[in-house]
Amino acid sequence: MSTNLEQASTADADLSARELDAMCVNESELKHPWWYNFKYTVWGILFGIVFVKAEIISWFRIQEMFRFESFHMYGVIGTAVFVGLISVQLIQRLKLRTVHGETIHIPKKEFNKGNLDGGLIFGLGRAITGACPGPLFAQVGAGFSVVIVTFLSAVAGTYVYGRFRDKLPH
Repeated sequence: MSTNLEQASTADADLSARELDAMCVNESELKHPWWYNFKYTVWGILFGIVFVKAEIISWFRIQEMFRFESFHMYGVIGTAVFVGLISVQLIQRLKLRTVHGETIHIPKKEFNKGNLDGGLIFGLGRAITGACPGPLFAQVGAGFSVVIVTFLSAVAGTYVYGRFRDKLPH
């Protein structure tokens, strides 16, 4: 009996910790067959094709953005922010559920100084490499082999953050 309470408190602590970092921490309680997630692979491939066709993966387009030479990337990012804002508002106001009927919980997030520090580091890395996480996969998929260094660096950075997360100031 005490192990169930310990597991529940550990799960609550984990959820609370993840809510600090994540916009949405919903985890489905439903169990699906292993092949069920292939639909996400298909959507990912389609998303990558859109990135390639819209030139979002172009290092030159990203550099243009940071040099304020073109509106292209600002338009793409602005559109994504606007669509995300509208989507979250609709989910919250209409109390929408997942396709399986599960509730969607979007926790309130507090601003802290780490957001600025992380944003500056992220922006600097994006300006230097010409890549951010989404287009990074599309760049590798499009055959830009030099981006593998950036990809491996992103994986290493994610691992290091996850490893030392509890010791970092949040």
